[in-house]
Amino acid sequence: MTEARIPPIPTADWSDEMWEALSVIGARRPEPGAAPGPSSNILGIYANHPPLVTGWMPFSAHLKHSALSDRVREMAILRTTWLGGGEYEWAQHCRIALGAGLSQAEIDALSDLGPATWSEGDAVIVRAIDEICRTRNVSDDTWARLAEQFDRPQLIDFVFLVSTYDMHCVAFNTLGLQLDDGLAGFPSAHPRGGAA
Repeated sequence: MTEARIPPIPTADWSDEMWEALSVIGARRPEPGAAPGPSSNILGIYANHPPLVTGWMPFSAHLKHSALSDRVREMAILRTTWLGGGEYEWAQHCRIALGAGLSQAEIDALSDLGPATWSEGDAVIVRAIDEICRTRNVSDDTWARLAEQFDRPQLIDFVFLVSTYDMHCVAFNTLGLQLDDGLAGFPSAHPRGGAA
């Protein structure tokens, strides 16, 4: 898909309701006369429906600051969006993952672009993500091994994180969310064939 089905609203045209909804993540309307911040196609699409943003942003903020480590969060997001064809989120989180402690080799492995050399604990995490995305569940064996390294809040956060980003793949692909300027999309090795 080469254009958005729901066009992003430019930042300068966002409603007061949209700015209020984004305040939970620290976003602030630019002062009069100030240049708007960088364009974000995802927020521009959200600006078409501020009541959704009002309900969504507190949950989104929880996922960002959940009981999971930043590294595990980014592993889960990258693997889920790779498997689900979520090019926008994958592209955004490749950069974020490096800052969260993942190496480029680990990002490549999560994206089926390089060999996986995971620790035993990381291999269980990747297997759990694969099972959730492919079977919509986790086997008893994988769950037991995951529970050896995660407490109950972490287990719940993990399941909701993977499920949420799987949903993002469906929603954003259906809405035609386009990459932000300057972001590289999927490489041609991805089953979806890379950026359109």
